[in-house]
Amino acid sequence: MIQQYSGIQAYILRIRRRLHQIPEIGLNLPKTASFIQRELEALQIPYVLSERDSGIMAVIKGDYPGKTVAFRADMDALQLEEENTVDYCSLHKGYMHACGHDAHMAMLLGTARLLMTWRHSMHGTVRLIFQPGEETARGAALAIQDGFVDRVDAIFGLHIGTLFGKEIPCGQFVAARGCCMASYDHFILKVKGKSCHGSNPEKGIDPIQIAAHMILALQTIQTRELSGTTASVITVGKVTGGFEYNVIPDEVLIEGTTRALNEEVRVYLAERIRQIAEATAQTFGGTCETKILWGAPPVVNDLRMARLAADAIAELLGEEKVSMEMEAPCMAGEDFANYLGRVPGAFLYLSSSNPRKGTDRPHHSSGFNIDEEVLWEGAAAFDRIARKMLQR
Repeated sequence: MIQQYSGIQAYILRIRRRLHQIPEIGLNLPKTASFIQRELEALQIPYVLSERDSGIMAVIKGDYPGKTVAFRADMDALQLEEENTVDYCSLHKGYMHACGHDAHMAMLLGTARLLMTWRHSMHGTVRLIFQPGEETARGAALAIQDGFVDRVDAIFGLHIGTLFGKEIPCGQFVAARGCCMASYDHFILKVKGKSCHGSNPEKGIDPIQIAAHMILALQTIQTRELSGTTASVITVGKVTGGFEYNVIPDEVLIEGTTRALNEEVRVYLAERIRQIAEATAQTFGGTCETKILWGAPPVVNDLRMARLAADAIAELLGEEKVSMEMEAPCMAGEDFANYLGRVPGAFLYLSSSNPRKGTDRPHHSSGFNIDEEVLWEGAAAFDRIARKMLQR
């Protein structure tokens, strides 16, 4: 069975390396989208373009009626300077595919090529969704608004890398039962004080001091308000304020993220951050404006679809190559969750962690890379899932 997929690796490898060279961020990805369109046209696969962003939905229609299955790949990169010295390094200075989205697109195009070989015996339709804006948690919502998952019976996604743990052997799949990833949201706290000379702090209101107290106070939400067994994360990742060493500024900006495994905790974190931030600022004579940029809910796999995916992968690669168990859900987030809120499906994980090749680095790091030898497995897994659902 594996032999039929031997020829797809070279194609996916070429696609991945070229996409790695042209990283773009956000919702508008002109070079990336144009590249994907050219590949779809070469494969003679029709597609539609989003009017809102660079999203693309390709459609492979079988010769017989049946269900509609969707597969999704994210497209956007990160604002990060690459430190890898490979010959396919990013050509866009200050931008990098440091989360594996280049591989996701390449594997989905590989899936497209495989699907086209048996479309005449296909009972149903496959939609291939290429989605920008995953890193900003906006892309999936826009794809849903565009109708990309209307009348879809099942949807599947896949993440490559070290996301679920660098100790997971390279080439191993996880099709988790239930919740596998956390929600992710973005909070912005604008702390306002009163500027004055640093030699006379009593004449002003110091927003830097307020911000310091605020950052410490926010951590007590987890340590003193939530049970020790309740998984949550509050991280402050950016603090901006001041312009001279001897001047107390007017304001300080604090930005951070929250993670939770259920909606109740997610909402609680946001509300308590607002309350604590505003009360702390008031205590020291300042004020605080709070903004919550809601990202995506937790990723919760449909058990039936996770089992179908695991069975498909086991039939292809062997039962030892796929697990439905994980020690704990990953606290990273994924806006694929928005699709799962509408359509039964599963988000899969494929490990490319290989210490010998240096591909065990964490996601979103300037040295992130993948073991490319497993790329064919992702495309083959999607193909086998489609066959289980659409082939008689």
